[in-house]
Amino acid sequence: MEIQIGNLGSLFWVWVVGLAVIAMIVALFARMRSIRRFATPNLIARILPEANWRRSVVRIFCVTLALLAMLTALVDVRWGRNWRDVPQKGIEVVFLLDISRSMLAEDIQPNRLDRAKQQITDMLDVMEGDRAGLVVFAGRAKQQIPLTSNHHDFKLMLEEVGPHCLERGGSRLGDAIRVARSCFLDESDDHKAIVIITDGEDHESQPVEEAEDAFASQGIRTFTVGLGSMQKGARIPVRLASQNRTYLEHNGEQVWSRMNGEVLKEVALAGEGAYIPAGTKQVAMGDVYHSYISSVEQTEFESARINSYIPRYPWFVGLALLLLTVDTLWMAGIGSQPWRGGRLS
Repeated sequence: MEIQIGNLGSLFWVWVVGLAVIAMIVALFARMRSIRRFATPNLIARILPEANWRRSVVRIFCVTLALLAMLTALVDVRWGRNWRDVPQKGIEVVFLLDISRSMLAEDIQPNRLDRAKQQITDMLDVMEGDRAGLVVFAGRAKQQIPLTSNHHDFKLMLEEVGPHCLERGGSRLGDAIRVARSCFLDESDDHKAIVIITDGEDHESQPVEEAEDAFASQGIRTFTVGLGSMQKGARIPVRLASQNRTYLEHNGEQVWSRMNGEVLKEVALAGEGAYIPAGTKQVAMGDVYHSYISSVEQTEFESARINSYIPRYPWFVGLALLLLTVDTLWMAGIGSQPWRGGRLS
């Protein structure tokens, strides 16, 4: 029989069970010692019939089992499987990730590209039921990950993305929007969004016109996230064969890359979306997704057939309650028994 643990971290609380058992045992010995000081053994059974150490051991056993049952319920032990059809509802989102060399600038730690990947991951964490795809771009653009609702595999493939994925340098944002438009699975004019994460550099690829036409002809809304410093900017690191650190140069001078927020703002306005000037700050992208992107009208996708383990925690909660109830009623019955002994002289 296959068993699945749903919440292994709850095993941390096993120390509470152990501490409770130790406390009950210590209390039992302390109570029995006090009783012996109070009366002689032949009187204890007459005036304190409930002071039987065997009954106390049974009580400790019941309470310990109840605590272990509640701990098992917290751990969420599951076994047995069932199949169920889950209707899928959401939107289709294609992320456009700039992987040009300017995204290696380190005005954001560790660099702009790694921050962009983290922002995509943060949004995926809140995209329940939505499909996500990825287009990477530099001097050209290509679809890296087709639209999928398997966000776990998406994240694994995202980790491998970098400037090595495209040989041609530069940054052609308009070409990336054009490629993204062909990635959507549904032809209806709603529930589609493009999220562009870049420093805003563009080499005359007409991104504003592309975003405007995408919304007018396909209903695709375009959202832009700008990364990098708009004032000082940063140099672009490169590595030589000797692994010595140096910086990109043009005509003998080091190249400084700055975020072009104006282009990104125009693209977002043309695409009826929103511009998020993240700059060099940490931005809660989950909140950004809920505030802006999730406002896109949702649609019904095909149902997904899910095979899942059956949670069994109600059994253990019921067992714990049963044991505690038996213990309480038993002790109440013992305490209510009238003492039939004679007068204590």
